Amino acid sequence: MNDPFVGTWKLNPARSNFDPNHRPTEATMTWELNADGTYLMIARGKNDKGEAVAERPQTLVPDGQPHPVPDFPGLVSITSRPDPHTIRAQARREDGTTAGEGTYAVALDGQSLTATTAGFDTQLRRFESQTVWDRQ
Repeated sequence: MNDPFVGTWKLNPARSNFDPNHRPTEATMTWELNADGTYLMIARGKNDKGEAVAERPQTLVPDGQPHPVPDFPGLVSITSRPDPHTIRAQARREDGTTAGEGTYAVALDGQSLTATTAGFDTQLRRFESQTVWDRQ
């Protein structure tokens, strides 16, 4: 079975809506599917100053159950896959409040991926973005 997420995606800035504090000039996102059904997602890019930014690789376990987030005590990740073209991920604090969330949706033709994300950055600023990625 070909998974619609697996592969490399390139950011399409012209079709994306960025948060004012998070305006990448270029980026790639790679999705890998592991034998156990988990995903490894790695995003890399450059910020609006042209500086390289490598995001922390994320492991997504689409079983709807809470899983500890490595290196972030007190956070759990809950990921679901409501349909073959959509993955929803949420990071929750111990008190049940949401620290961050994202919905990743691959178009039916498999050529673009839309990521709608919200949360708090490392400076505790709230952000919301909708980015569009083209399959490479």
